[in-house]
Amino acid sequence: MSDQLAYVVRTSPVHGRGVFANRDIAVSECVIEYTGREIPWSEALERAAAQNMPHNHTFFFSLANGNVVDGGDGGNEARYINHSCEPNCQAIEDEGRIYIYALHDIRCGEELSYSYPLIYEGRHTPAIKRSFACHCGAPGCTGTMLEPKKRRRS
Repeated sequence: MSDQLAYVVRTSPVHGRGVFANRDIAVSECVIEYTGREIPWSEALERAAAQNMPHNHTFFFSLANGNVVDGGDGGNEARYINHSCEPNCQAIEDEGRIYIYALHDIRCGEELSYSYPLIYEGRHTPAIKRSFACHCGAPGCTGTMLEPKKRRRS
């Protein structure tokens, strides 16, 4: 493994900013920790409302304990890693901390991505689906970043 930083942030063809491999990254390598302030979900909702943020533009990362890491509050470059339906990284939570690992070898210059299906409690109307559209470009792209709604049994 090189001493060279594994990633660099720059403009992404997928969405806004993205994180790109600054050198070759080996399978299973820990690329970066997703950092930020840990807050309760209720506070995350209040922050989004107070900032009049679009519901699909936050840096919130849910934790197993029900809290959220707000990457927009003291966070690092990991908050710019974009979603992909066929990611080359995965996020793993370990004792309340989130680490991003390479799923396979990643070549220098490739954009880093992981799958983060978003949970939206409201109705998945056509307008909502458009606002959560996925632009990852993967051959198996689902077209949305939304986690499918659980079907109710009759």
